[in-house]
Amino acid sequence: MPLKLTLQDASRQFRIPIRKLAFLIRTGAIEAELEDNGLLISESELRRYADQPPQVVEKHHASYLKTLGPGLITGASDDDPSGIGTYSAVGSTYGLGLSWLAVYLLPMMIAVQETVARIGIVTQSGLAHVIGARYGKRLLYPLVGLLLVANTVNIGADIGAMAASLQLLVPMNFIAGVAALTILMTALEILVPYHRYSRILKWLTVSLVAYILTGFIIRPDWGAVLRSLAIPTIQLNTGFLAAMVAVMGTTITPYLFFWQASEEVEQERDEGELGDFRTVALTHEIREMRTDTYTGMALANVVFLFIIVTTAFVLHDHGITNVDSAQKAALALKPLAGNFASVLFTLGIFGVGLLAVPVLAGASAYAVAELLKWHEGLSKRFEEAKGFYWVIIASMLAGMLLNLVGINPIKALYYAAIVNGAIAPILMFFIFRIGRDTKVMGRFTNPPWVNMWGWIVTLVMGGSAVALFVFAALGK
Repeated sequence: MPLKLTLQDASRQFRIPIRKLAFLIRTGAIEAELEDNGLLISESELRRYADQPPQVVEKHHASYLKTLGPGLITGASDDDPSGIGTYSAVGSTYGLGLSWLAVYLLPMMIAVQETVARIGIVTQSGLAHVIGARYGKRLLYPLVGLLLVANTVNIGADIGAMAASLQLLVPMNFIAGVAALTILMTALEILVPYHRYSRILKWLTVSLVAYILTGFIIRPDWGAVLRSLAIPTIQLNTGFLAAMVAVMGTTITPYLFFWQASEEVEQERDEGELGDFRTVALTHEIREMRTDTYTGMALANVVFLFIIVTTAFVLHDHGITNVDSAQKAALALKPLAGNFASVLFTLGIFGVGLLAVPVLAGASAYAVAELLKWHEGLSKRFEEAKGFYWVIIASMLAGMLLNLVGINPIKALYYAAIVNGAIAPILMFFIFRIGRDTKVMGRFTNPPWVNMWGWIVTLVMGGSAVALFVFAALGK
């Protein structure tokens, strides 16, 4: 009689994440049995799966990545150059005045992230496809248009900031640097599978830990920090509202909603009512997704908080209240790195930029391809998905050209975050409607607390964006 393993034992013995095992069971790649509401897999079945041709396993892996949800795939790219630049600008200008958002945004971020990941897991389709199928293409065209605007502005700002940070180490022409980075990242995205080089580049983002270390080295007034976290402060003027919208926009950003996979997604769905063992498998996936999501969002917000704390005490308290250059932004790390602060800052910006920019362009390409029913997927060759890849190329070139209009590259990060903050609540309105829609999600709709925080964040971000435009129009 073949030996049967629980998901936990199978995961340990064959080094496959529990969530991935649940996904493979649900999609029929691995056969399992249901006993006492638990899933059992025979050792011979696991060996059969492991012995399949590499291209088959890779195809299943690409489809599995789809279910991870945007933030889990992009990982450190959530704290992208726009995030670093925005948090630095806000900390230097307002001190601890907006640090409270690091706490209050956390449950809202989790609600957004869980909903998008849940939609991906249950439907096994991209967000654009799901919105279009539920509400029709007439609605989808303007939503995808908004995404393209937000992503292109973000791409341009990120590339500009990467070039500006490189100038701290290498004497080079800014425009030449922008062009070289655009060509390099476009070539990487077309020629090399994203998940392969992202594993290496993620090590560069370890430099973001420098903000946490610096935060302890400078010995800030922790009492003041705790008071700023507990008691929100709001100023009713254009500058402060713009800072709020920027922080929310770079923390809860549209491209994370649409980035569902780094390679081609199999459109393999469970039709009709799920069988018992597939229901259990899906429940396992959602449980594991929650653990990953909560951990990832918490870590992202810790980095967010320490960037603000560091810049508040190192820059703002020493009279540097306008971070308009990479040199000024790098000064925040000087208490830790001394003369190597520029190197550390450049590694952070460059590392997260190389991770985030391909995700931004890819998110745009997936959305457009799903809208127009083109062949899609970063695992496909250029000839197999020309329209998909041309969207990536066009997005990268448009982003590059934005750097020719003369906007300060560090300030551009801030403006990009404001654009994201204005567009995100429009997209979230439909995301949370789908999350509670039984016609789409079946029995796996959002739990009530996710819906509650989801509508809170939609109203807060939407209201802040409207207030910003009103105050700006009134000249206040």
